[in-house]
Amino acid sequence: MSSRFLMITPEDGKDVLKCLAAPARLAILELLHARGPLNVNDIADVLGLPQSTTSTHLNQMEEAGLVRTEVLKARKGSQKICHAVHDEIVLTFAGPAKTADEAIEVAMPVGLYSGYDVAAPCGMCSHDGIIGYLDSPDTFLAPERMKAGLLWFTRGYVDYQFPNNARIKGADIKELELLLELSSEVPGTSDNWPSDITLSINGKSIAIWTSPGDFGDHRGKYTPDWWKLRGSQYGVLKSFRVTPGGTFIDGVRVSDTCLDDLDLLEHRSIRLRIEVPEKAEHPGGINIFGRGFGNYDQDIILRLKI
Repeated sequence: MSSRFLMITPEDGKDVLKCLAAPARLAILELLHARGPLNVNDIADVLGLPQSTTSTHLNQMEEAGLVRTEVLKARKGSQKICHAVHDEIVLTFAGPAKTADEAIEVAMPVGLYSGYDVAAPCGMCSHDGIIGYLDSPDTFLAPERMKAGLLWFTRGYVDYQFPNNARIKGADIKELELLLELSSEVPGTSDNWPSDITLSINGKSIAIWTSPGDFGDHRGKYTPDWWKLRGSQYGVLKSFRVTPGGTFIDGVRVSDTCLDDLDLLEHRSIRLRIEVPEKAEHPGGINIFGRGFGNYDQDIILRLKI
């Protein structure tokens, strides 16, 4: 079995480095690697930490992507089981600073999709309020969608069309990266609600990521106060990279789809589809977070390294 590794730089790995700077969090990771998945109480007992302190550490580690949790039934109620996400974490220094010409970045608002086909429950919000009507796919036609900071649906897809600025410059593309904040979608919220989310570029599937749940245990860092806590609060920031050697999610190789398969220089635009297929093994819906919602105040980012 291949090792699950994460490669970070000092620039993009600040949250991870901050987590690793705390001895208690390092001890939690060492314990999870030594013994496997454990519940919060077991971790607290073994390390001699207060349960509340342990929960705080785990929440911060989950936000940084170092652990994942799932809620399972117990004899009395339920228990949160914690898993270590990575076997190895590699800090790399890129050397001399790159010039701006070596990367082309485009930010796409989540509501600026070019096409869609979605099934209810569905809807969208701006930072100021709900857009259109909840659970009506026709709302996805509303002009106000351009202000959306959060959209969700149960089945179907949304398409985005990015300008292919590398083609305009006549430059070869060495790597394509997508950065977006995602979660599953369930009425209310549930940490244990898996959903298979498929990303495709120019009609070619690049990766399937299984979101672990729909998170509402606390308010998202940028989620507005008017949005009730029983609604989706934040997602997981995911990196999807397509290279000449395959596709990677957060540094882990997940498919053989490579840059040559996408025919990027043959198209004036780069077409992204985000989809929850009807026949997915875990068809658990999707939330796409943009500016003004979730834990990361950003749009969908497309980055081309040239």
